[in-house]
Order: sequence, then structure tokens, then C-alpha cells
Amino acid sequence: MGTFLRGLQTLAVFLSAVTAGLLLTYKAGHPLHSAAAYTVFGVAVVQVIAALLAWKPGGGSPREIWFALGFLALVLAQVFLGIAHVKAVHVPLGVLLFGVSLSRLSACLPPRGRSRRPGRPASRVAA
Repeated sequence: MGTFLRGLQTLAVFLSAVTAGLLLTYKAGHPLHSAAAYTVFGVAVVQVIAALLAWKPGGGSPREIWFALGFLALVLAQVFLGIAHVKAVHVPLGVLLFGVSLSRLSACLPPRGRSRRPGRPASRVAA
């Protein structure tokens, strides 16, 4: 799964949280939160499709399909809880979605720090 889709997913979930704050503050926040929720749902569906395409024709890992389907299931539960106005579960599930999304994004980023490129000698540090 591409870093771009995971980054887009994390951004969409974050914007959904921001618009949820606007929803609680302003009456005009409802359309913004609704649009953010539709965006999160759309990105989750695209991720399932991308995982399927990367697996079958692309020879990728089927593990990504399960991650994408699990995230989509959580998003669907989030949508239904939001429509039912069950804020006691809707809000913590939103935090969980953001945490999972951020975790999956950080897993696909290259490691930072003192990593060597293969085939290159380690640099010497002067004492």
C-alpha cells in the first residue's frame, strides 16, 4: 500500500476530528464534518481496492487486504455510531482510527537515523 494513500487517510481522519470540533462549536460545522466523514469512507474504500490490486495482479502481500478491510469496518462502525449520535463510543473510536492510521503511516515510512546504504562503507568519526 502506498505511502500516499496512507498519508491521505491520516490527513482525512485528522480533518474529520478538526471538523468534529467545529461541529461542537458552530452549527455550521455539520456539513464540514459530514464531508470529512465521506472523505474518510472514500479513502478507506480506495485502500481496499488498491490492496486487492496490489495483491492479485501485483503479487503483493494479502496482509494489506486485511488491514484495509479492518480499517473500513472501523470506519463503517464510526459512521453508524455518528448517525445514531452515540458520542460516548463515536469519539473514542475516532481517536482509535487516528492512532491506527498514524501507526500504519509510520510503518511504511523509511527509518530515520544513522542507517547505511548497502555497499557503502561506514563513515569514520573523528575522536
